[in-house]
Amino acid sequence: MSGGFRVTVPASTANLGPGFDAFGMALGLHDVVEVQVTDGGLKVEVADAGAGGVEDVPTDETHLVVRAIRKTCAHLGVEPPGLHLRCFNAIPHARGLGSSAAAVVSGVAAGYALAGRELDAFDALQLAAGFEGHADNAAASLFGGLVLAWCEGDQFHTERLTPHPSIRPVVAVPSERSATATTRGLLPPAVPHADAAHNAGRAALAVHALTAKPELLLAATEDRLHQHYRAPAYPASTELVATLRAQGVPAAISGAGPTVLALTTTGILPAGAGVEGFDVFELAVDLTGVQVAAQ
Repeated sequence: MSGGFRVTVPASTANLGPGFDAFGMALGLHDVVEVQVTDGGLKVEVADAGAGGVEDVPTDETHLVVRAIRKTCAHLGVEPPGLHLRCFNAIPHARGLGSSAAAVVSGVAAGYALAGRELDAFDALQLAAGFEGHADNAAASLFGGLVLAWCEGDQFHTERLTPHPSIRPVVAVPSERSATATTRGLLPPAVPHADAAHNAGRAALAVHALTAKPELLLAATEDRLHQHYRAPAYPASTELVATLRAQGVPAAISGAGPTVLALTTTGILPAGAGVEGFDVFELAVDLTGVQVAAQ
């Protein structure tokens, strides 16, 4: 990769209703990072390819891709003399579509390429998930498809599944942003036992519905663990989820929000869904995950 390379990484949606911090799915919307080794120093260029503005993205060592590259290179025992990065951001920032995880994953993949090594799935997951403390978005961006993520001790684990081919995700992205740290602060320290039991059952059902029986997705995406606690942070998104579900559409808040995810089999939302103020588009399920190619 001495001549430079390109990293392409998919967006992701997490939770999928009841699978809080456990379910993730890669989506066909991609950030691209072009990496060139130089004689010294760091240069970062950031271009808005649909991410809703990049004016607040740093272009120094604090850039998330750079931080992930540095951490990975240190882990692998290499240190490039200098780097020139060109980042083309298409994943909307702070909308619940895994933009931070995608940046970290692209940096991890770039670090492996700089070291001249194939991506090690287990180590890469530890590095990427370690930035946010949970592996749902990171695993989806790393491996594509549908992922189940969990942690044992200080190690992250994931299993990749292939979603049913009839599932056609639609996202409704509002203009306002949401911070994961803020929405996590709205969650209570404890929940009723009945709600925990409900989510355990629906999460199990969701695995079956997502992979084998999509007609069960409306029931399988019902959540009582986190979404209603976060509702004050994005009332319009909460209302849209309720409206879609009343019309029989399996809908949920994507990750920490405020984007709404609808797991359709048609690729469209019904008339009268009330999507004013949202950008609505169908995204394929990305089945490949992060990709690195020489330039």
